[in-house]
Amino acid sequence: MANFSGTWKMKSSENFDELLKALGVNAMLRKVAGAAASKPHVEIKQNGDHFYIKTSTTVRTTEITFIIGEEFNEETVDGRKCKSFATWETENKIYCKQTLLSGNGPKTFWSRELKGDELILIFGADDVICTRIYVRAQ
Repeated sequence: MANFSGTWKMKSSENFDELLKALGVNAMLRKVAGAAASKPHVEIKQNGDHFYIKTSTTVRTTEITFIIGEEFNEETVDGRKCKSFATWETENKIYCKQTLLSGNGPKTFWSRELKGDELILIFGADDVICTRIYVRAQ
């Protein structure tokens, strides 16, 4: 089983603005979110199937705690409340499906995968995919 624990800094990001558009975020908020999320600080603590992930930007900090195979509460990238369910897709990849608690919107998910020294974070909203690559902070 992969060990995701550590502090991570973003190396690259693709399609974040397109993801926010797919989620219905207006242009002004997308600009603010894009600037704030350009250098997120991510801390992950893992103990087997138990995870704690804290993501900090200049605008907001999110924290989630979950166990693989158990439903948990979190928020989508644009802040809507959802129920999430994470599973091991491979020994190095977690896939998490999100279901909105109310209202309508695109089907959303995220995945986190360890590839060598990199953490690949993917956010999806229907057919729009945002890929963010992180490296361990020294």
